[in-house]
Amino acid sequence: MTPPGTPGPADWVRRLAPGPDGPPPAPPSSARTLAEATGLLGEGPVCWAVATGAALARGIIREVPELGGGEAPYTTLRMGTEAATLHILLLLAAPAAERPIPEETLLGDREFARRRLGLEKVLRGIRVSHADLSRALMAGCQERTGPDGRADEFRRLSETLFAFMDAFSSRMTAEYLAEHDRWLTSGAAAREETVRALLDGRPVPEETARELLAHRLDADQLAVVAWCDRPAAEAVGDLERTTVDLLHLRGCASVLVLPTGRTTVWAWGELPADRAPAPVPGGFAPPADLRFACGSVHPGAAGFRRSHEDARRVARLMELNPRGTGPVTDHPDVALAALLAADLPGVRDFVADQLGGLARDTAHADRLRRTLHLYLRSERSLTTAAAQLHVARNTVTYRVKRARDLLGGDLTGRLPELLAALEAAERLGPAVLLRSAG
Repeated sequence: MTPPGTPGPADWVRRLAPGPDGPPPAPPSSARTLAEATGLLGEGPVCWAVATGAALARGIIREVPELGGGEAPYTTLRMGTEAATLHILLLLAAPAAERPIPEETLLGDREFARRRLGLEKVLRGIRVSHADLSRALMAGCQERTGPDGRADEFRRLSETLFAFMDAFSSRMTAEYLAEHDRWLTSGAAAREETVRALLDGRPVPEETARELLAHRLDADQLAVVAWCDRPAAEAVGDLERTTVDLLHLRGCASVLVLPTGRTTVWAWGELPADRAPAPVPGGFAPPADLRFACGSVHPGAAGFRRSHEDARRVARLMELNPRGTGPVTDHPDVALAALLAADLPGVRDFVADQLGGLARDTAHADRLRRTLHLYLRSERSLTTAAAQLHVARNTVTYRVKRARDLLGGDLTGRLPELLAALEAAERLGPAVLLRSAG
């Protein structure tokens, strides 16, 4: 390999750099992969590949929305587009080098098979990324290549990209079909079909559920939706085990776990009758990047479905505002905000109307909102609010006065609306707040 900075084939590749839109997002690739690519290409091309990989993932989801599905699947998709972009740059910079298709490019394909997305959608995503990557590379080559060598570089770039995409499509198709066959023959297909029938409200005999799922539908049900925010992290392998541990710690005697992708699982625990789930133990420390949305407890087959729906609402809330929720969030603690999150545009208008100047997404407004919220919820006790905020009583008095000044008028006649708006602002955060000017 020619060292970075040394003239050679596709010298323009080593002069690639991100555009003026700001730094690229954090790369999902492993540190080892990035270090190797940086050593062979240089920092600029790697940053360009990270930014371009993110743009390719956005383009795929825009054209084929089914390939999205949340933050973790999106990050898995980004890992694949980023790895493919880096691979192409390495092929262009060292045409004679033997480079197998990187495994990171195939993770999304396995995810799609497990989520039962059609192969035609996967191939459509590949075609979209091929077109977008071709345009990005052509533009980078044109900007950094003189007129004399530009035609040759365009031809070599097109041939290299076409050969890679052809081999990549074939490998992806084979991997998809193999993963799909593994899923069908493993018994997972029957289990998933039974679970989805329950979630759709279709009748499932108790003995069928007990045989296929090893799960009692006549018990109280506690559902969990769990996922990993960083697909490259080692924590992905801990997702199922930690979900089972969490449900056992909360008092569930039996647990059903259903992987719905490489980075997401749905789970249900059976609770003894009329027993509330135990609080999450203080010593429970899940691996970093694992998140758990817990539903409310409901009985029977209808409760199986309803608790899962609760958990999915909580999961959406957690993804909308990660800073406002912990790694484990219970539906009863955020039920109002989870319900409000179903209509973000309407809630955004409601928060702006109710809070006025307090609806801005600033640290100052956040302090005033939190103080007023605690003050009103503690029946206007300055002492209680000060203790919960760990500040002096006079500080609470000052903040409440400033908040009332910004709100204006008498608050007594609209306390329910005000409390709902404050709850939405706290739980949903930037998703419903006004951006600060400048």
